[in-house]
Amino acid sequence: MTISGVALLAICTLLGVLLGDLLGVALGVKANVGGVGIAMMFLIGARLWLVRRGLLSHGLKAGVEFWGSFYIPIVVAMAAQQNVVAAVEGGPIVIIAGIGAVVVCFAMVALIGRLSGPVETMDEIEAREAGAVADAVVGLGAGRN
Repeated sequence: MTISGVALLAICTLLGVLLGDLLGVALGVKANVGGVGIAMMFLIGARLWLVRRGLLSHGLKAGVEFWGSFYIPIVVAMAAQQNVVAAVEGGPIVIIAGIGAVVVCFAMVALIGRLSGPVETMDEIEAREAGAVADAVVGLGAGRN
């Protein structure tokens, strides 16, 4: 049933919020630190675990996909509940964590870009396709003589 997927999301959300609160306490910040992201990572991990073991029923999959379609609004709503003022007053760790997250994201994008190999530009793709069309037209013209 779809309710199973919703239950899975609820469990992941509760665990994520709990770990986010514990992380906030450990960092000395009076706010949930990354609870929503942790919850979504739990949900992704749980779904992968269920798929690998063949336990992902249609209803469970439908429930997970249903909430997956609402991912952005849920993240926005849950993040709005967090006390940003208390997090900023918690000290420079918030700024350091934010800058660190941005640097890690930039580094990961660069790493993925380098590992993916050469990428064709749009101009190269259009030139290749134009050449293929020209070859096809020339081939058709040669067949008529």
